[in-house]
Amino acid sequence: MHRLAIVLFSLACLSPAQAQVAMPAEIKPLEYIDAKRLADADEMSVTGPAHQAMLAAQAALLDAGVVECSLGKPQKDFSGFTIVMALDASGKVQRTWREGGSPLAICLQRYVRDKVVFIPPRAPFHTSLAISFTK
Repeated sequence: MHRLAIVLFSLACLSPAQAQVAMPAEIKPLEYIDAKRLADADEMSVTGPAHQAMLAAQAALLDAGVVECSLGKPQKDFSGFTIVMALDASGKVQRTWREGGSPLAICLQRYVRDKVVFIPPRAPFHTSLAISFTK
């Protein structure tokens, strides 16, 4: 306890410039390609019945999103796209990344924000929805 008080007192005595050096550097934002790599690795780590449940949850989210984003809105751009999501421990989407700029892709990215996908084995957990209209 005495050591903690000394450390706290020492930090309080630092000048603003010294305090900045003592603080951790700002975390660099994650780019799409890095988020996709994390999603691929995280998804591959899920096996057995949990993998099937993950795929079913992703399909349900995608189906609901497509209905929300395209019902009554004829689509003209059928280019493929991928949406990567970072989930918290409860499975709620905390952050998204997108590759592809079609109106459907943009709408689906907005749709999945704050949705609960599935309860992942760890957090953060990255997962993706890859949509192709040619495969």
